[in-house]
Amino acid sequence: MAESSDDGEMATASSDAVDEQGMLQGQAEIWQYMFNFADSMALKCAVELRIADIIHSHGCPITLSQIATSIDSTSPDITCLARIMRLLVRKKIFTVTSQSDGADALYGLTNSSMWLLHDAEISLAPMLLMENHPLLLAPWHHLSGCVKEGGFAFEKAHGRGIWDFASVNPELNKMFNDGMQCTAKILLRAIISGYKDGFGCLGSLVDVGGGTGAAMAEIVRAHPHIKGINFDLPHVVATAPDQNGVSHVGGDMFRGIPNADAVFMKWILHDWSDEDCAKILKNCRKAIPEKTGKVIIVELVLQPEGDSLFDNAGFVFDLLMIAHTSGGKERTELEWKKVLENGGFLRYNIIKIPAFLSIIEAYPE
Repeated sequence: MAESSDDGEMATASSDAVDEQGMLQGQAEIWQYMFNFADSMALKCAVELRIADIIHSHGCPITLSQIATSIDSTSPDITCLARIMRLLVRKKIFTVTSQSDGADALYGLTNSSMWLLHDAEISLAPMLLMENHPLLLAPWHHLSGCVKEGGFAFEKAHGRGIWDFASVNPELNKMFNDGMQCTAKILLRAIISGYKDGFGCLGSLVDVGGGTGAAMAEIVRAHPHIKGINFDLPHVVATAPDQNGVSHVGGDMFRGIPNADAVFMKWILHDWSDEDCAKILKNCRKAIPEKTGKVIIVELVLQPEGDSLFDNAGFVFDLLMIAHTSGGKERTELEWKKVLENGGFLRYNIIKIPAFLSIIEAYPE
């Protein structure tokens, strides 16, 4: 039976309504994405003003006026502060609670803002300040240029690669080392708890690209029998503090790596192209015993079908590699398998730890 014109008109009207609603939703999403940077800037503001630290120092939620009077300023703008806090409360970085007696509302910490404390043993504050610094934001404006003409975003923004730039820019070098050191503390907790038996059989361990040695110091503290070697570029280890059980060695991982029972690399290979990774891994293989040696790689393993917050963050980190490195990338398991094989490691295990990175344990035989 033919559809009546009334039925047809109702169906069309319903379809138009659905399309209009969908387009409106799409518009709202684009506005949100357009200004997602405001979330980062509000977070950076909170870290620079030490708002989380101020609340934490009181041991309980406090009023906006109490926050303002504790900010390092002779005349803080409390109205501006209120508007920034309103967004951060909406984003669940802080809480706000109205008082029944009509007194000023109280602002408190959440599980998120606890990660913004400067003086906490583990904190993401240095990393947040680093990633939101103008020097490191500038390359993001060159992504379209990378698509159209190739090349590297950081070099387009600053005229040289990030490692060369850091070697002549003390501000960036310190900021980068501080950021890496804070993430090292966080990740090392997960690594040590999730890889307890992996370090037990080692007499010596070299951390390739170990920065100022924070990671190696934590490993040696948990496993005092290990002779720790922190290996990085000379200008990096030049600022490394003395650490019990850890020796600092300057050099270039593309030329050679100090010998040890095993090589440890945390968040290193993702900075480099597949070809460069193969060169690094070949030098790792030369540095370890053929029969008993191993490489302990701590990296993201992208999950294309995953939908957790960490899975989603992995694809953001992949774009970060475009912005900040010369050919670096995040990789799926199949991509890691190919890189390891090209570097001379035909056998590997992926070990899950309580973090968004995984341990890839690779063996030459």
